[in-house]
Amino acid sequence: MFKQIRKKDFKIAISAFSLLLFLFIACTNHQIGKENAPIYRNGMVVTANPLASKVGLEILKKGGNAVDAAVAVQFALAVVYPNAGNIGGGGFMVYRSSTGESNTLDFREKAPEAASKNMYLDSAGNPIANLSTEGHLAVGVPGSVAGMWQAHQKYGKLDWKDLIQPAIKLAKSGFKITQIQAEELNSEDSIFRVLNSGYGYLVNEKQWKKDDLLIQNDLVETLKLIQEQGRDGFYKGKTADLIADEMMRNKGLITKRDLVNYQAVWRKPLIGNYKGYKIIAMPPPSSGGVALLQLLGTLENYPLAKYPFHGDSSTQIFVEAERRAYADRATYLGDPDFYQAPIKNLLSKSYLKNRMNNFSFDKATPSSEILAGDFKGKESEQTTHFSITDKDGNAVAITTTLNGSFGAKVFVKGAGFLLNNEMDDFSVKPGTPNMYGLVGGEANAIQPNKRMLSSMTPTIVEKDGKLFMVVGSPGGSTIITTVLQTITNVIDYQMSIQKAVNVKRVHHQWLPDLIYIEKDALDSLTSQKLTHKGYKILERGNIGRCDAILLNKWGYYEGGADPRGDDSKMGY
Repeated sequence: MFKQIRKKDFKIAISAFSLLLFLFIACTNHQIGKENAPIYRNGMVVTANPLASKVGLEILKKGGNAVDAAVAVQFALAVVYPNAGNIGGGGFMVYRSSTGESNTLDFREKAPEAASKNMYLDSAGNPIANLSTEGHLAVGVPGSVAGMWQAHQKYGKLDWKDLIQPAIKLAKSGFKITQIQAEELNSEDSIFRVLNSGYGYLVNEKQWKKDDLLIQNDLVETLKLIQEQGRDGFYKGKTADLIADEMMRNKGLITKRDLVNYQAVWRKPLIGNYKGYKIIAMPPPSSGGVALLQLLGTLENYPLAKYPFHGDSSTQIFVEAERRAYADRATYLGDPDFYQAPIKNLLSKSYLKNRMNNFSFDKATPSSEILAGDFKGKESEQTTHFSITDKDGNAVAITTTLNGSFGAKVFVKGAGFLLNNEMDDFSVKPGTPNMYGLVGGEANAIQPNKRMLSSMTPTIVEKDGKLFMVVGSPGGSTIITTVLQTITNVIDYQMSIQKAVNVKRVHHQWLPDLIYIEKDALDSLTSQKLTHKGYKILERGNIGRCDAILLNKWGYYEGGADPRGDDSKMGY
């Protein structure tokens, strides 16, 4: 009996010591490096900018929930990250409550009432260069303010006005820009001046440099109207007048009627499973959720962990799954209010298994031989994503965008904010690639009041009925594969969340028929093997900027902030 008690006590002591050692190492990891994650009990915010992360964290500390923090972060990003954070764009939100309730909010931009199918084509039926990407005709009706308002009305706790105040303070007092931001602003200076008739807001007499102070006084007044009047402070009154006037002066299409009629829409989440994990994803008009679940459903049939990470076999599996999913995306997906996508068929296990019947480890399957699947029945990459969790276990994944970097490159005179160029995300001409090389079909053709298809993929993952991961990324057409790789890096390759975000990425999107890789993503031997099998490989710049949160088995939050940008993780 005595020996049994001593043995039991010894095991308890060892367990307690192990836990204390883990907590000590994790807490001190903050000083060691970005790949070693500090852990937090009460909440976490991971965004594209440290100032926005700080705003979200302060809201959590004041007793706000994840949605409150998300609203504050969205408006803060509109100030401190103008090339993608916005009030002139739109996006998607995936939400999971502490009790397991899930919901998704579609605040994607819409085509104006005056939009038409062939509005970007010349008399010969060919797309007119830049017409859908630059200037006032490229702008869709913004949804961000309506989205944040509806999210707060349904789930928020703190007063709306308190959530907008941090953004107002940042715009009024100004903030010091980073080196990356200085370079981005300088690169856009000339086009800002050309497209805005001398009133571009983000221009400077001299070249921008790191730590320059950026103050945005007109944006302050716009934010104050939203603070006082909620959604009506944007879609009605002075700001709506300024938007309509801006459009009228420059042959844009958005009217005050378009603005007042805009509504964000709650949609039923897409739910899937991957190797025992529950995936909560965004439905159309996001293509990201469908494509992600297709990819995971395909990959589930392969023992990824047995193949070397980024070896030729594992890379082939990812590439061949991706080319098939992107082919389906081009044909079957669009705004569900206008087109009923065959989602059940696209996600069926038998369909996904059959799609890979012609895959061989011996050679590439050319994209010319891959069409959208057949069955019975019928986004620069300057988006931004943020992930937030609170002390009660509520989680929010929001991806929001202007589409290209700085959107249409045009500002609303007197209101101080940029407008999106989301109209390019429609199939301007079915079969013709958009600015990201994505090809679309009739399902995504332009129609008045229609939402354009998007690659944004905000996602929440559960394990055994509990929150496991919050994840998403910017990156245009690479968003889907960035989120996919982050999830599989953790689940299949057992990486920490920060390492899963850090490691180099690989991307394929059906057309063009190329494997895009970040520098050093594949070693030379792997590249040689793939080339010998008929794959074409092209090295490019950064793929995605993933910001994610993991709830570890001890109940602590770990963050993954992408080192490809100024991204920042904060918790308490």
